[in-house]
Amino acid sequence: MPTLRTGGNEHQEGGVNVALLRIYLNDHLAGSLGGLELARRAKAENADNAVGEFLETFHRELLEDREILLSVMSALGFKRDLLKQGAAWVAEKLGRLKLNGQLLGYSPLSRVVELEGLCLGTEGRLSMWRTLRRLSRKDERLGRFDFSSLIARAEHQRRTLERLRQQCSDEAFLELGAGSVLRLTPSPAEGEAH
Repeated sequence: MPTLRTGGNEHQEGGVNVALLRIYLNDHLAGSLGGLELARRAKAENADNAVGEFLETFHRELLEDREILLSVMSALGFKRDLLKQGAAWVAEKLGRLKLNGQLLGYSPLSRVVELEGLCLGTEGRLSMWRTLRRLSRKDERLGRFDFSSLIARAEHQRRTLERLRQQCSDEAFLELGAGSVLRLTPSPAEGEAH
């Protein structure tokens, strides 16, 4: 089985552009840093509900995925782009400054926006695993990675995140009892009743 060449703009016989693949994987590595930070923060803010329960496992799986991505890059001889890593870290911190309907603190809108961000990141990661699975047919160095399992896990994560996102959207935007499937945080009236 051939391997992808790693110099300049060289292409392997199948037409794989290794220079672009290096950029692509570094972009995903940078995105993984932002996703990890977002998942960590959302997990901490939702420790007492179903979102936090899911994010406990999700965050651990994101750490595993990042390590696998680093192993893939190492197997291909790709170095990390530290500038992109730094930019991703700064972008995630700046993303926290958006308004959420409250002057201070966490709001139901915060939860919705965070889950949407995690949904988008998961979709991107799923696409990356699918791309790498296809490329593994052309490069024996990728053959040792179980991309099919990573794809299945990302698909499960995507479904769970979307279900939670819908429930949180109901909580944030619908009046109590107007179709909300699950209240993740008690309303002020519920809090007084207990």
